[in-house]
Amino acid sequence: MRTARQQTSDVAPDQRGRSVAAAVACWLAVAPGVAWTAIRLGGWERGPLVQLIAYTPYTAGLTVVPLIGALALRRWRAAAVAALSLAALAGVVLPRALPAGAADTGGPRLRVLTANVKHGEADPAALVRLVREHHIDVLAVQELNTVVIAGLDAAGIGTLLPHRIVNDPTIYVNGGLYSRVPLTGAGIHQDRSGFTQAYATVTLPGAAPLVVESVHSCAPLTVADVPCWFAGLRGQSPATPDGPIRLLMGDFNATVDHQPMRALLDTGYDDAAIKTGHGLKGTWRPIDRSFKLPPIAIDHILIDPRVAVREFAVWPLPGSDHSAVFAEVSLPPS
Repeated sequence: MRTARQQTSDVAPDQRGRSVAAAVACWLAVAPGVAWTAIRLGGWERGPLVQLIAYTPYTAGLTVVPLIGALALRRWRAAAVAALSLAALAGVVLPRALPAGAADTGGPRLRVLTANVKHGEADPAALVRLVREHHIDVLAVQELNTVVIAGLDAAGIGTLLPHRIVNDPTIYVNGGLYSRVPLTGAGIHQDRSGFTQAYATVTLPGAAPLVVESVHSCAPLTVADVPCWFAGLRGQSPATPDGPIRLLMGDFNATVDHQPMRALLDTGYDDAAIKTGHGLKGTWRPIDRSFKLPPIAIDHILIDPRVAVREFAVWPLPGSDHSAVFAEVSLPPS
């Protein structure tokens, strides 16, 4: 007959083994969220992490899962670490859904729209229809080519927005501009990645002049493209809080979870989506892949803090993997 001590000695090693396995599994579940948090807060995305970090809002939601698991297993230290990761990611993500409140500078209003037309695959008539229905004053278009330009002309863009910078006989323009009002001081900005972007000054009666630029930065499609991506973002025009009033709009190929994008904002820009509580709205989702990735916000309208955002919206653009991004801004009086 076996004694109670013998039975306990037989069971204890098995229990200890299960306990160790549970602890290891718990920490393995918590570790990815901790690593993601460190990379995001430290701005350490490199190589393939550049693509992954764009999905931080989704990761923030998923970090609740290991937290619940750790609590269920009574692994208090792992639960505390998971809770800290969740709080840190929530702290950088949730403010994007909180509007700052409507403001008005007292000057005229300007309605702007930006759209990446996917190398001419977007429906030009649909884009012109958005311009017409929403009374757009300035349109920024990325991935322009002769097919796009001809299609927009055929759809009547010239009647609505007769002033343009869409091509240059000596250089390909990745980002062009169409405008209802005359464009002055026009030029082409070539960033460090080699991409070219049209810019010009828009002056409404009674408003201070506004420098508008159509942004199209290099995409980090592969690891080999990452240096080009960094160069493109670092080469964007910084804000000039004590100089000309600037507005950058277009396809930045970066979210605000990317350190170079945050560095650009830190020069003095506000993101129109975040200012209006729409910072979690995705603007890009691949449409030519068999698997479906969730949408991410890589198209932006960056405004000078002297400009107020009155409205913001994201609209589908048939044929493109990007949505059209709209904002109505209130300009400072002249």
